[in-house]
Amino acid sequence: MQENIAAAPTLVYPESDGEPMAETPKHQQVMIDCMDVMRRPLREVTDVYIGGNMFLYYEEGNPRKSVSPDVFMVRGVPKKELRVYKTWEQPPTLDFVLEVASPSTFEKDFTVKKEIYAKILQVKEYYIYDPYHEIEPAFIGFRLVGGDYEEIDFVEGRLPSEVLGLELGEYEDALRLYNPVTGTWLDTSRERADKAEAELAKLRAELKRLQTSE
Repeated sequence: MQENIAAAPTLVYPESDGEPMAETPKHQQVMIDCMDVMRRPLREVTDVYIGGNMFLYYEEGNPRKSVSPDVFMVRGVPKKELRVYKTWEQPPTLDFVLEVASPSTFEKDFTVKKEIYAKILQVKEYYIYDPYHEIEPAFIGFRLVGGDYEEIDFVEGRLPSEVLGLELGEYEDALRLYNPVTGTWLDTSRERADKAEAELAKLRAELKRLQTSE
């Protein structure tokens, strides 16, 4: 009698848990703006990946071993589409993580996730930010030193990031990135487009003025 040989089950690493991207539109906007602004100064660097709100699996063969950073950056990964991040297929350690916190998530951000980021993913810098200031501290950063996190000191109200070469702080009631070399806050794509549109409107008005004065 011929024996039936069953195929080994395919291990599935889910891409979504069915939950919304963020608790509130403000939380979501912080994530989107942070990724957007981070990408601009690194747009010419081919091996830096910036992502967020995606599953990151850190133990092959065990889909339960996962975390989903709100925003993260890792060097050594080409700019490409990733549906999930697997540390056995990509660099196993990360450079930067931001968690946008709330009263319902901050305990996990400060305990479970912090332990995973420090001991397993060895994230060089980890930031936690609450856009509504409902938790204390509402904004804090850690830098990995000798395998443990040390709190980053504020400089003129901002947290300096060594991995980004920028500073994180609040500007106009939102988390933004600041360039200490130029002394300017970095604009989002939306803000750059608004400024370009305003400048174009100004030029058109000046051209019209010149034409009517002839």
